[in-house]
Amino acid sequence: MRVLVVEDDKIASNMITKALRKEGFTCNQTDLAEDALKLSKLSDYDIVLLDLMLPDSDGFEVIRRLRSSKNDTPIVVLSALQGINDKVTALSKGADDFLCKPISTIELIARLRAVARRKTGFSNSVITVGDLSVNLQTKSVTVAGAALKLTNKEYSILEILILKQGHILNKESFLSHLYDESCLEQPGDKIVDVFMCKLRKKIQQAHPSAGNYIETVWGRGYMLVDPETKRELSFKL
Repeated sequence: MRVLVVEDDKIASNMITKALRKEGFTCNQTDLAEDALKLSKLSDYDIVLLDLMLPDSDGFEVIRRLRSSKNDTPIVVLSALQGINDKVTALSKGADDFLCKPISTIELIARLRAVARRKTGFSNSVITVGDLSVNLQTKSVTVAGAALKLTNKEYSILEILILKQGHILNKESFLSHLYDESCLEQPGDKIVDVFMCKLRKKIQQAHPSAGNYIETVWGRGYMLVDPETKRELSFKL
């Protein structure tokens, strides 16, 4: 998942970003409200993690402007402000959750994952498509009960696919979720094809009779499908 961290405390921002990256998140950082609004227009984020006290504005205004521009990216407020009025104001303006500092890394990550799941319509941390199951909490994958051993990048791609199953995702979407500003060299989009090939191969090796879960939509990108459902539709047609 890709997170925009909006926090003016450099030490806190770096600690949060380091913890998220360790758990497989890709992150961008800013300490300014205006930069956060610009980045939200330019890039596709899964979550905006927002402090309320910023040098050039306040977080309430960021929430208001994002929502007024029809940006429905989930917003999780992480603030030292603990008054009930601050929480009510943030939530009423469109925030999806409000967390008070200090907060443990474990709880922060669990909250972010829960908000991201709800946004995509999943209440459970285990998402299943056909014989393929992905546990978003433990970052484990099985095919018909057989464990699938994936690299961090391979898992990240599969996570994006299953959270947005049925939707065609272009290569830029995958790259933006795999590599952030901490990567000194941005790889070309051909690397996405390589990852897809490896994923398909590992699924087949784990369960030889498994169909093709990752559909190539030529000229547009990739999408996750249930191969059994696809076969049934083809048979009916």
